[in-house]
Amino acid sequence: MAVLALPATPADAILGVPPTRVFRPASLDEAEEAVREIARDGLRLAFVGGGTELDLGAPPSALDAVLYTTGLGRVLEYAPLDQIVTVEAGVPLAALQARLRGEQQMLALDPPWAERATVGGVVATNAFGPRRTRYGAVRDLIIGVTLVRADGTRAKGGGKVVKNVAGFDLPKLMVGSLGSLGLIGTVTFRLHPLAETSSTVLFPQVTPVAAGRLVLEMYAAQLEAGAVAALWTDRGVEVGCRFEGFEAGVRQQRDRLSSIAQKLQMPAEVLDGSSADGFWRRHTAAREAPASLRAKIASQPAESPQAAAEAWAILREALQAPRAVLYPTLGLGFVAGDVPEAGALILAIARARAALALHGGHLILHAAPAQVRGQTDVWGPAPAATFLFRRLKDALDPEHRLAVGRLVGGL
Repeated sequence: MAVLALPATPADAILGVPPTRVFRPASLDEAEEAVREIARDGLRLAFVGGGTELDLGAPPSALDAVLYTTGLGRVLEYAPLDQIVTVEAGVPLAALQARLRGEQQMLALDPPWAERATVGGVVATNAFGPRRTRYGAVRDLIIGVTLVRADGTRAKGGGKVVKNVAGFDLPKLMVGSLGSLGLIGTVTFRLHPLAETSSTVLFPQVTPVAAGRLVLEMYAAQLEAGAVAALWTDRGVEVGCRFEGFEAGVRQQRDRLSSIAQKLQMPAEVLDGSSADGFWRRHTAAREAPASLRAKIASQPAESPQAAAEAWAILREALQAPRAVLYPTLGLGFVAGDVPEAGALILAIARARAALALHGGHLILHAAPAQVRGQTDVWGPAPAATFLFRRLKDALDPEHRLAVGRLVGGL
């Protein structure tokens, strides 16, 4: 039976490009049939979950239909003893975490807007938060996926075990694909136990150079922080290092970092409970507050604080209400703010990209006004490996009908 196509509204446009019809399947079978019907009609298709990162990527070069995954909202299998869970793509991340907390477990992903972000969207955009410091990115936690290909056929990759078999790693290929290789139908993740306790060591005012020294000392001491985040403030850089786990281990790690702070002559405060929550709330606000410009910056981790400081100094001059979050052990960060004048921002983006390139880094626009998008590539210079993704695109979407033009290199 054909899945009912609904007429599109202006709210269904992706970065200003409107489709003509939308599909809202209530099951994976319906989604598969919808994709098959769309393929028969030769339509260009995009997938939308919670829409939290819909601005990531270039505008579609062509768009006929949008398929929403929010009707795919079931937890299909949960095995607490094996620490794995399989869910449909439309499950909101916060709802999944609430289910897992009942068994004292978690999916170690904490991207922004978890109440709205869907599991499939988190995979497709490679979204992350500070827990990536310890637990890794989406690709480190995903172990299986069900995919609906461009022609409407279903494919599976990975499995229900932590180690995937050798060969074609379909789950990892879906990470960051923006729906350009197929519809993510279900995802299987490995889980972690909830921490017994946590404690945050706060460095309330440091320079980028000092932050870099701190990260190197943490590496040398083999400290395993659950999260490390730096917030740029009017006073300088504020760094929080959170340790979580069993109480004895947390106390030991926290005290060792406090000793490192004394050696470096860096003022530090040990925060627990609500005082620690205050720092992480400020972090979340910096990531989630509305902004017309959001950009991800990247560099080599060893050079991250200095590289981020150089890019931040350039970008903040072109923004109103600027803010920045850096994950220094990862070499990744986010800059956000409002745009008073597009021309000044375009020049600032070019200068920031040049500064980051000197540190082996780059800048990607996650959100920007249309005028800015029209005059600068949101991805920056295409990497040398773009041809490999083109080969994957040719294999999984040979007619190039999925998320057309959204990815780097216009794929």
